[in-house]
Order: sequence, then structure tokens, then C-alpha cells
Amino acid sequence: MQPINTLKGQKPIVIAGPCSAESREQLLVTCDAIVRNGGVHLLRAGIWKPRTRPGTFEGVGEVGLEWLAEAGKRASLPTATEVASAKHVEAALRNGVEVVWLGARTTTNPFLVQEIAEAVAGTDLNVLIKNPMNPDIELWAGAVARMERCGVARERIGLIHRGFATSSAWKYRNEPMWHLVLDMQRKFPDMVLLCDPSHMCGCREYLQEVSQTAANMNYDGLIIESHICPSQALSDAAQQLTPDDLKVLLESVSWRAEQSSDEEYKRELALCREEIDQIDNELFDLLGRRMQVAERIGHIKKENGVVILQGGRWSSIVERIVGRSGELGLSEEFVRSVLYSIHAESIDHQNRILAGEE
Repeated sequence: MQPINTLKGQKPIVIAGPCSAESREQLLVTCDAIVRNGGVHLLRAGIWKPRTRPGTFEGVGEVGLEWLAEAGKRASLPTATEVASAKHVEAALRNGVEVVWLGARTTTNPFLVQEIAEAVAGTDLNVLIKNPMNPDIELWAGAVARMERCGVARERIGLIHRGFATSSAWKYRNEPMWHLVLDMQRKFPDMVLLCDPSHMCGCREYLQEVSQTAANMNYDGLIIESHICPSQALSDAAQQLTPDDLKVLLESVSWRAEQSSDEEYKRELALCREEIDQIDNELFDLLGRRMQVAERIGHIKKENGVVILQGGRWSSIVERIVGRSGELGLSEEFVRSVLYSIHAESIDHQNRILAGEE
């Protein structure tokens, strides 16, 4: 297969197939239906399933790669599967797999990433790297660096965003934290970036909205799970779509152009950006003034032997500002996030004063 990053111009790139290869019939029937409906560039299936708890379905093993290879040949499409060790890479190569991906648990472990990078080196495999479980961009970027240091060509490396495991309440199983992925886009602008709405959502209900958000944010495509009979799936039944429902979803997502040559568009966009630049300047001028007031408060507290943090005051600020989120047209989550960042910076300024640094 050609390097994965040469597909960037073919938006959307779609990788689809069942979460797990469960039987030859299940895999072939599912993939045949997916291909018949069109819009898919690669077929996927999980062969080894790293489950949270033992005793659940953990994959059929290498025989599933033979079924996947058969499905790929029938459709004349390349195939993809998850790997978590050098042995998995070797088995994938034996069975003609052309794209492998590292799961979130694997990306979290630099030892496994290194082992896989060494196994992939010198081959024509394409490697997609999912974000780690925790919101650590350096760990994600580090996995890319390990691949490159072992000689895997950059054009054969891509990224998958599947959301992050956090303690905060969220309607999705894994919080998107879209802003963190922007950092990866800036670090690796030429790499294919796919969204994994299946694992992000954990259910079918939000798959379309997440897929559309990814399209709006200039992702290159989707890696998404489909099963001929999701209710009978042996893994992740709640997040898989039938091939027909997958077709409906893919047709519903609007993939817009990155730029437009229209002169009126350029003029209006430039005016809006000038306005945003001005607002940003005013916003940060105000934040700077706020920190100056926080420093004066720090000096007052120091002179009077008072602790920095006073919970009652902070709680009232949060309650008051968050209460205005609706009229401001802002989400409560965003308002809380901004407030906590401002509060942390204020505490840092006051800490330096009490420590005698200012």
C-alpha cells in the first residue's frame, strides 16, 4: 500500500469493519455489506482484544487475520488491525495486513511502543497511533518520535483521536478534548488525522455529531466500527453500527473544503479575524489588569498573615459567573474551565508574593 499520508487529499478516508473478528462468516458478511454500500477505503477488524477484565472475549487470534485477508481480497481493499506487540506485527505481516494501529493502552506504554517500532522498521507497514488513555500530548508525540527514530518513514505514520479517559462527567465514554488534538495537528501538520467516534462515544447515539465535529475540524477521516448484527457482537456491542446504518452516517457527514478562492469569502474572513485579534488584545489586557489586582490582594494578605485560598469567596465567584453562561452564549463547562485557569494563575501570583519572590 502507498504511504498513508498520500491519502490526505482523498478526504474522507474511512476505515471500517467490526470491532472484533468473531468468526469467518461474521467478518466476511459484514465486510461484504460495508464494501457493497461504498465509501470505505480500508477494512478493519480487531484480532487481539486487550480487555479491561479477564474472562471476557479477547479475540480469536491469528486465524482472524486469515479471514481479514480473505475479506480484503474479495473487496480489493487494504486491511488494518490493532497490534500490541512485536509478535502481533509479525503475524500481521504474514497475512498481508497493510495498516496497523496502536491502541490507547499501548501508546501509554513506551516499552511496547518501542518494541512495535523496532518490529515495523524496515517494512512497508503504515502505522496509526491512537492518543494515550490520559490527556498527555507529549506521550502521544513521543510514540511518533519512537517510530521515526527506528526508521519508520513519517509519511507512513498517522494519528487517531479516540478521546481521553478523565474523571469528569461527560456524555461520551471518552472526553474528546478537541483542543489537545490541535496541538498534535500543529506538531504534525502533514500526518493523516482520523477520528475514532466509536471509542469516543461508547454508544451509537452520538456517533454522527462526533463525526461531523471531526469533519468541521479538518480531520482527514474516520475509523469506525460496523457489525452485521451489533446486538450479538462479542465486544463493544453498544457502539457498533450495521453496514446500512454506517452508510447513512457516512452520507450525513459534510466534509467541507479547507479553503475557498472566493474573494468575498476572503474579505469577510479577514474582517472577522481582525475583530477577533482586537478582542483578544482587549481580553488579555483585562486579564493582565486582573492579575495586578490579585497581586495587590496578595500583598494585603501577606501583611495581615492571612492564607491565600478562601473557599467561600471563590465558590461565590464560580456560582455567579457560571450562572451567566446561558446569557453569554457559553457552555458551563467552558466557563468553569476558564475560571479555574484564571484562579490557578491568581494563586500562583499570590504564592510568589507570600514566598517573597516579588
